[in-house]
Amino acid sequence: MSTVTQENVLPPKGKPKWLRVKLPTGKKYTQLRGLVDKYDLHTICTSGSCPNMGECWGEGTATFMILGNICTRSCGFCGVKTGRPETVNWAEPEKVARSIKIMNIKHAVLTSVDRDDLKDMGSIIWAETVKAVRRMNAETTMETLIPDFQGIEKHLDRILAVAPEVISHNMETVKRLTREVRIQAKYERSLGVLDYLKKNGASRTKSGIMLGLGEREDEVIQTLKDLRNANVDVVTIGQYLQPSKKHLPVKEFILPEQFKKYEEIGLELGFRHVESGALVRSSYKAHKHIH
Repeated sequence: MSTVTQENVLPPKGKPKWLRVKLPTGKKYTQLRGLVDKYDLHTICTSGSCPNMGECWGEGTATFMILGNICTRSCGFCGVKTGRPETVNWAEPEKVARSIKIMNIKHAVLTSVDRDDLKDMGSIIWAETVKAVRRMNAETTMETLIPDFQGIEKHLDRILAVAPEVISHNMETVKRLTREVRIQAKYERSLGVLDYLKKNGASRTKSGIMLGLGEREDEVIQTLKDLRNANVDVVTIGQYLQPSKKHLPVKEFILPEQFKKYEEIGLELGFRHVESGALVRSSYKAHKHIH
C-alpha cells in the first residue's frame, strides 16, 4: 500500500515553496527575543527550531520548556538534546512565572523534556509552575503540553489538580511507526493518558501528529479515530522536518490539499478544532484552542 496517495506527496528533494518562511521580524518579536536571551529562558520555540516562532511571538504567545533542556529520551524526530539532565531547579516555577509577566504573554504554553530519571517524572515541578504562573499572571491562560509520565496516574493527577485551560499530549505519529519515531514511548499508553485526563476532569484535551515519516493515509485516519475515541477535543497535524542529519529523514512532503483533507476528516469525526497544515506545530495558534 502506498504512503498517503501518490498525487498528494512530493519526494524530499529540497523544501517546497509552502515550507519556506520569512525571517521573524517586528517590534514584539525583537522584544521577546531580547528577553529570552537576557534571562536565559528555555523555550521550545528556540530549542526545537520552530518555523512559526516569529508569528507566535508577534501574537504574544510563547512556549516555555521547563525541567531543563536535556531529555532522558532519544526520539528520532526531536531536536532537543538527549543525555543526563541537570539537577531540578526548584526556583524554576517562579522564574517562568516572572518571565511570562515580563514578556506580557497572553497565552502561555508550558512543555518539558522527559524526566524519567525522577521518581515523580517531574510532575511536581509541573504543578508548581502552573500555580506560580497563576499567582503572578491572573489574566494569562495556559496550555500544558505534558510528557506521558509513563502513564502513572498519580503524576497525571497533579496536572489535573491545577486545572490548566488545555492539557495536551502528543501522539507524534501513527501506531506502526511509534517504536521507530518515539523509541521509549508507546502508542496505547499515550492514548490511555489522553483518555484518563478527559475522564478525570480535563476541560479540554489536545494532541498532535507529524506527517512525512512514511505513514499511510489509512493509518493517519485511524490515529484520528483513536484520538476521538479517547475524547480528545483538539488535534494538530503538521509536516515533519528533519532537525539534523542525525535525525530521521523526511520520507515525503505532504501537499497542502492533503492537509486540508485531513482537516475535513477530523472535523467530520467530531474534533472541536483541527489545525492542519505543513507549518503547523503542536503549539501553533494555541490561543485559539481554549475557546
